[in-house]
Amino acid sequence: MTKIAVISDIHGNKTALQEVLNDIHSRQVERIFCLGDLIGKGPQGSECIQLIKQHCEKVIRGNWDVFIQNPAPNSFIQWFKDRLTEEDYSYLSSLPFHIDIELNGQLLRFFHASPRSEFERILPHHSLEKRLSMFDNSPHTGDTVPPAAVFYGDIHTTLLQTYKQGVLCNVGSVGNSLDLTAASYAIVDASRPNIAIQFIRVPYDKEAELQIAREAGMPELDKYEQELLYAKYRYSKN
Repeated sequence: MTKIAVISDIHGNKTALQEVLNDIHSRQVERIFCLGDLIGKGPQGSECIQLIKQHCEKVIRGNWDVFIQNPAPNSFIQWFKDRLTEEDYSYLSSLPFHIDIELNGQLLRFFHASPRSEFERILPHHSLEKRLSMFDNSPHTGDTVPPAAVFYGDIHTTLLQTYKQGVLCNVGSVGNSLDLTAASYAIVDASRPNIAIQFIRVPYDKEAELQIAREAGMPELDKYEQELLYAKYRYSKN
């Protein structure tokens, strides 16, 4: 198939994930890549892992998928840890760092945050040098030809920038979008020589998702509500 749906940052929001998967399948797109952060922030991390396993061809790890496997630094993280099964932990620990594929003779690279780490955050306002470093190889990616396009998640905000080095694309977030409140994903279309990228926005029932979190007794529900309803990041100073 020449079309790939690229999703990222599910964050335990099964309500949004199910609507996005429905939308992808309605467009007859059969290949789905997931760029990590399956769990955390939302109440149904384990359920989201199951859906991702069922529907995604390739899945890589995000920062939440890594640190959730370590001892919890506080009760907030412990709440999410307590809702994962041993099978969930085994799956998260098996996830690779990145995906490299060739389409139309071009190398496309997918990772969660940067080629160097799941925890290195590259934002749209960062220096040009930092943004161009997204095309670099690293010990994680191996020594390859430079990618013609790089796709990532982590920042929960869509981005599409073109440089001489190639195309840099952030696909946004399914479960915790912080630019617009609708769930976000992208479709990569290689049916023609010039690869096309299309952003898709999918509305979902946020009140139903918040009710699930409320009934589960999820901590910091007020912050989750601000993010889902108003795209207001919980650690924002504004």
